[in-house]
Amino acid sequence: ICSAYPSGNLPRRRRQVKVEYDRDDGISQVKVEHWEPLDWMKQLGFIREMRSGRDAPVDNMGAEKCYDAEAPPQVRRFQVLVSLMLSSQTKDQVTGAAMQRLRAHGCTAENIVATDDKKLGELIYPVGFWRNKVKFLKQTSAMLMTEFGGDIPNSVEGLVRLPGVGPKMAHLAMDIAWNQVSGIGVDTHVHRISNRLGWLKKPTKNPEDTRKALEDWLPRELWSEINWLLVGFGQQVCLPVNPLCSICLNQYSCPSAHKCSPVKRPKPESPRSPGPTNKYKVKTEPEQESNTTEADQESSVPSIRQRRQVKKH
Repeated sequence: ICSAYPSGNLPRRRRQVKVEYDRDDGISQVKVEHWEPLDWMKQLGFIREMRSGRDAPVDNMGAEKCYDAEAPPQVRRFQVLVSLMLSSQTKDQVTGAAMQRLRAHGCTAENIVATDDKKLGELIYPVGFWRNKVKFLKQTSAMLMTEFGGDIPNSVEGLVRLPGVGPKMAHLAMDIAWNQVSGIGVDTHVHRISNRLGWLKKPTKNPEDTRKALEDWLPRELWSEINWLLVGFGQQVCLPVNPLCSICLNQYSCPSAHKCSPVKRPKPESPRSPGPTNKYKVKTEPEQESNTTEADQESSVPSIRQRRQVKKH
């Protein structure tokens, strides 16, 4: 375990508790404990600093960038929803390319309904679970045509009724398409980073529980910003595997820091499977190239016979 502390042990983190009082017509006061994580504002400031370049994939190819700015309002809103539906289990680069093809084809609810499944699949491939998304896009577009005149619902309740649309997509669609903050959009990045930083009173097992836990203490004015900040931070620094803690400004206050943060990360691709079948393999995050070859790795590990000879000497 690598650690920035000489002893190898991270300092204990205490939870911060703010005591507030609810007044009941001036007659009595009820003590209410308002929980919030220790140093969260400082950590948020560091994340803002690390995200100041706005050069993560989400900044250039996220749902806020995928729609046609010259299209009518209801078409823009529809394209925001489509990009969110495609983005599930898919890198922003792949989603952005699929949206460009859809827009060139004509990305309106009416056009999607009129497009046959085979053609629609060719347009969105290789987004994750593209076959299911073809079905969801056709069903959702048909519902929007019959019930909303081709526009998207302006409520979370209406959005989650659509096939393939969950709470995360609904809250993000409300924010981006309707400019209304209805809740925090929690994807895998926000879920992972919130747990790593200790921003939750108790660890959560899924994004929806994380959303509820964050909304319980995070000021509402930050709900829109937090998704954009943490998604980009998760794409560039706080990676799902081997996070780059050594370059993170929160490495001294994050309880998960330096658990495993190597300088170089070998590319996890099997030498026996470089063929064309892996050409469109979708990974959660872009991998970093390594300058170390397999021969170098093998030569750096002494054989059993060499280790025995060293012991004899």
